[in-house]
Amino acid sequence: MQIDELVTRAEAVLFASGEPMDTARMVEVLETQYEDVEKIIAALNDRLTERKSPLCVLRLGNEYQLTVGRDYAPIVKTALETKRNTALSPAAMEVLTIIAYNQPVTKGFVESVRGVDSSSTVNSLVEKGLLAEAGRLDLPGRPIAYKTTSTFLRCFQLSSLNELPEIPNRSEQINIDEIIGATDGE
Repeated sequence: MQIDELVTRAEAVLFASGEPMDTARMVEVLETQYEDVEKIIAALNDRLTERKSPLCVLRLGNEYQLTVGRDYAPIVKTALETKRNTALSPAAMEVLTIIAYNQPVTKGFVESVRGVDSSSTVNSLVEKGLLAEAGRLDLPGRPIAYKTTSTFLRCFQLSSLNELPEIPNRSEQINIDEIIGATDGE
C-alpha cells in the first residue's frame, strides 16, 4: 500500500476514534509494520501543516491522538461552551507527582510519603481521568495500584513519562539550617 493511502487511512481512523489509539492497534488497522507507524504519523502531521489545518497528531506515550492545535484550543472551548477546568490543588499536584515518579503505587504508599490521608485526592484524580487503576498487588488485602494516564500526559504536554524533570539530588537541595544560617548573619 502506498504511503499516501496509509496517511489518509491513519487520519480517518484517528479522527473517527476521538481517543488516543495504541500503536499496536494502528499496526493492525492500517495493516502495516510497527516501525512504519511513526513515519506515517510524521507524514500526516506534515500534511496537516501544509494544509494549514487546525489539527495535529499528538504522541502520548505509545498512543496517538488527532487533536486541535494549541492556537485553536481557545476558540474550540468557546464554541463548545466548555467550562474552564479548575486548577489542581497543591495536594493533588503532590499526589500526581508521587504517583508519576513511582508508579504503579497504592494509596497507602502515597499516604506514607505525604504523611496524610490521600484517598479522596486519589479518587478525585481518578474521576478526572489523570490516574487509573493499574491492577491489584499480590499483598495482604490485595490493594489497588494506581498509575498515570494518557490524559495526564496530554494535560502536562508530555509524550512520555521519560520527559518528567529529574528529581534533584538531596545534596543539591537547600535545607532549613542553611536558610536560618543565612539570615542569622544579616
